[in-house]
Amino acid sequence: MKKLTNKEREVMELFWQHGPMFVRELLEHYEEPRPHFNTLSTIVRRLEHEGYIGHKQYGSTYQYHPLITEQDYAKKDIFRLVDNYIVDSYKGLVSTFLKEEKLSINELRELISQVEVYKESKK
Repeated sequence: MKKLTNKEREVMELFWQHGPMFVRELLEHYEEPRPHFNTLSTIVRRLEHEGYIGHKQYGSTYQYHPLITEQDYAKKDIFRLVDNYIVDSYKGLVSTFLKEEKLSINELRELISQVEVYKESKK
């Protein structure tokens, strides 16, 4: 799955918040000036083509629904970030957080403890 554009992310967030919707219902969640129906419909079809949403047909219209949760997308986005931008992989990511003081030593100790508990549970 590719990274979502800002507009695609905006649409997905509406699906994650409100669940299955028709494009006209989706449009109602936008403030003025609202995007054009055809523009929104194009974004929705692109999201479906990329595997982010699916649809259920009702006569000649479609109700769309998310196929991926926001949490799953966030995980994939983090992995994509590490793969594309962090040279030393996950170790480099943690190191960057420590250097930028976004992660304390105590928080790092908690992470290490969580990893140890996880590894033990897998034995």
